[in-house]
Amino acid sequence: MHRLYSLAFGAVAAALTFTASSASAASLTRQPYLQRVGPDTATIAFRLDGNCVPAVRYGTQGSTHQSAQSADAGRTHAVVLSGLQPGTEYTYLVEACGARTNPVRFSTAPVPGTRSIHFTAVGDFGMNNADQRAVANAMLARKPELFLMLGDNAYDSGTEAEFQNNLFGPMAPLLAQVPSVAVPGNHEYVTNRAQPYFDNLYLPTSSTGGEHYYSFDWGHVHFVGLDANCAMGMASQDRCSLASQRKWLEQDLAASDAPWKVVFLHYPPWSSGEHGSQPLIRREFTPLFEKYGVDLVLTGHDHHYERSQPMKGNAVGPSSERNPTYLVVGGGGASLRPFETSKPSWTVVRNDQDHGYLDVRVEEGTLSAQVLTPSGKLIDSFTLTKDLPPAPQEEPPVTADPGSPPAVEQPNPTQPSTPSSPGTVTGDPGLPGGPEDEEDADGLGPNAPGCSTSPAMALLPAGALVLAGALRRRRRR
Repeated sequence: MHRLYSLAFGAVAAALTFTASSASAASLTRQPYLQRVGPDTATIAFRLDGNCVPAVRYGTQGSTHQSAQSADAGRTHAVVLSGLQPGTEYTYLVEACGARTNPVRFSTAPVPGTRSIHFTAVGDFGMNNADQRAVANAMLARKPELFLMLGDNAYDSGTEAEFQNNLFGPMAPLLAQVPSVAVPGNHEYVTNRAQPYFDNLYLPTSSTGGEHYYSFDWGHVHFVGLDANCAMGMASQDRCSLASQRKWLEQDLAASDAPWKVVFLHYPPWSSGEHGSQPLIRREFTPLFEKYGVDLVLTGHDHHYERSQPMKGNAVGPSSERNPTYLVVGGGGASLRPFETSKPSWTVVRNDQDHGYLDVRVEEGTLSAQVLTPSGKLIDSFTLTKDLPPAPQEEPPVTADPGSPPAVEQPNPTQPSTPSSPGTVTGDPGLPGGPEDEEDADGLGPNAPGCSTSPAMALLPAGALVLAGALRRRRRR
């Protein structure tokens, strides 16, 4: 499959709705979506309803004099822009089959270590319903730099059609304007061990787990995405095992000197909802979170919002220590589920009445988080603080050659590759668019891995043909 990495800004009508100039004009059957945006690179993916060799024209200060051309004619494309400048706004448009889109904007990631970032996160949303759209549009209006998808991204079974209809359709405005990374939920694993998930998303990779689990730095925050399905025995063991993922996780966290660490995965170590806390996940992973200074752990699976106290082992951690805070942010669009137990002592806040999302800003040594409904109602807010050493002196970025960059090949998805590091993307999004384990004696609920539960866009007439670097994505596992 193919995807796209870039950040589009401007009015949704301009960014996402295209007008045909003739009956023969091509149309986009999947709108561009952004992934793997870094300080000097961006990938732009899309689908066409006809076979031709498309290209992306792009440049700074409103110009589109540079170009990157797809490697072949086809309907699924991922165009890589390379040689970009950090923290710089670019304008781009797609040309295909004698037609072109309106220009839109995205920004590259800042210089690594930048001490100011803004991200959003939510899970359990892939329903193609009004609640999902409302949450997505509200996140877009907050103008985040990054969007973390916490799993169950395409109900009910994670099929190819469900990814198209329940993720890329209703989430198109957000995905076109905000770079996203994802972890798979249990619903993605219903179909061929999540093959459509891996076919449709370009994610960072790890040397042992490929796209199952990975990490990247965004500003001064180290993000780790885990595939909890591997731990639950739902993945092929030769592709992703609990032992290999845990070993990699310890090595990764030990190697990171980022001042902030955020982990995201689908199954919650701590939850008082219908599925409840997952003791296997807690036993295998949370000791590493505690040992290596993870600040925040984001999960979904249960369809509610919940924030824990800072936890250590199987209890609330001592106030004299720093320990991870655990969130369940599962109100992205799927039906909410009422709590059936009283609020446990380790829970600070929980809500089963409202769909909503997490919005986080990390400025220097302060992490400020809000959980908001689409209407702006505040469900929860909290702040984490720490003392940071002075920031290292930044060197001026190297100016890239304004000429067209060379074509860039995407790595073979079946082979391990070097971890990819997405970075900050900023700008004005414009108008929003439409082994089992016994549970601890805490009354936290069962260990249940399962859970219950657009139109094509025509292109405008083209001018000059574009030149240089895109590619075609092979199916991956």
